[in-house]
Amino acid sequence: MQRHQAFKYELMPNGETQRHLRRYAGSCRFVYNRALALQQANHEAGEKFIGYVAMAKHLTAWRNGVETPWLKDSPVHPLQHTLKDLDKAYQNFFAKRADFPRFKRKGSGDSFRYPDLKQIKLDQSNGRIFLPKLGWIRYRNSRDVLGELRNVTVSSKGSQWFVSIQTQREVELPATPATTAIGIDLGIARFATLSDGTWMESRNSFKSKQAKLAKYQRRMAHKQKFSNNWKKAQANVQKIHTQIATARRDFLHKATTTLSQNHAFVFIEDLQVRNMSKSAAGTAENPGKNVAQKSGLNKAILDQGWGEFRRQLDYKLAWKGGMLFAVPPHYTSQECPECDHVSADNRQTQAKFVCVKCHYENHADHVGAINIKERGYRLLACGDAALSRSMKQEPTEVSQLSS
Repeated sequence: MQRHQAFKYELMPNGETQRHLRRYAGSCRFVYNRALALQQANHEAGEKFIGYVAMAKHLTAWRNGVETPWLKDSPVHPLQHTLKDLDKAYQNFFAKRADFPRFKRKGSGDSFRYPDLKQIKLDQSNGRIFLPKLGWIRYRNSRDVLGELRNVTVSSKGSQWFVSIQTQREVELPATPATTAIGIDLGIARFATLSDGTWMESRNSFKSKQAKLAKYQRRMAHKQKFSNNWKKAQANVQKIHTQIATARRDFLHKATTTLSQNHAFVFIEDLQVRNMSKSAAGTAENPGKNVAQKSGLNKAILDQGWGEFRRQLDYKLAWKGGMLFAVPPHYTSQECPECDHVSADNRQTQAKFVCVKCHYENHADHVGAINIKERGYRLLACGDAALSRSMKQEPTEVSQLSS
């Protein structure tokens, strides 16, 4: 089995190297934005889409032109790869896999990639890496890099710089993989409830830092924009955002690693998080209802990181020889796992489930996890047609008589 894996480390650059990193990231951002503007102007003029090869010729002209001679100071391969990223963004848009490409903003996701392995040297024993036009840079060597190097990406978050080393290697599947199956119901009060009755507490990394974040955001709002004091306040806000993201990512990695090690088949709900967290504000003509309540719910949903949880669980199960299945989420917490009766009255409160037909009682999230597991089994055995009965239909008198 071939595994592609990235090993990410924090860089420890000196002041001069940090200036070079910011300049190279800025050059890549400039090339991306200029190429995107050229594509848009070309489209408005009724011309055909400019492919990567033709766009690379424009890059050569920009590097040799009198307006942007400073582009020559940056390594050429990251600049070329930036054009490939834009070309890929357009292809994803044409295939309806992503939204239209947007212009990049300074300080938001600054990064650049070295795709040529011949120019990269890695000295793991001394915890340093050699990158073109940057030289040797030390990094915090927390674990060994495994496999053959494929590319290296340098990125920034706040005031920190990181290097991500993409590798490829052949691995063998575990000799004795886990054989159990589990259903998972994701929620807010409980992050994840498993069909075996166990559950995971929610991390709520944003909620725990929300008051502190609002405090520093108010300080930032009272400063003159782009002044030195404003930049200091902005750094504090960015630091808190980094702490929130780091805590959430750490929690999700630990949770998904535990699940992938202990279970071979995992069934989860096919949740559309983007639709679930849409704003309820509405328009001036048709204002929404319970806007403040829905806003709080949206924050709580996005704070859980359900999408990242599913992504991590998917590839980690594949590494362990397991599989992840997503089942339709309709009425999983309203269907009785004993008699299959579906009714909104079954769920009396957010946490309490009592079937109005057979009086089965349990926690609502546990009931949801059990139903998710059962739907997963039916999906494996008979396909999507087996799930058609999970519709919210109150039993009529005719159906009761016929039964």
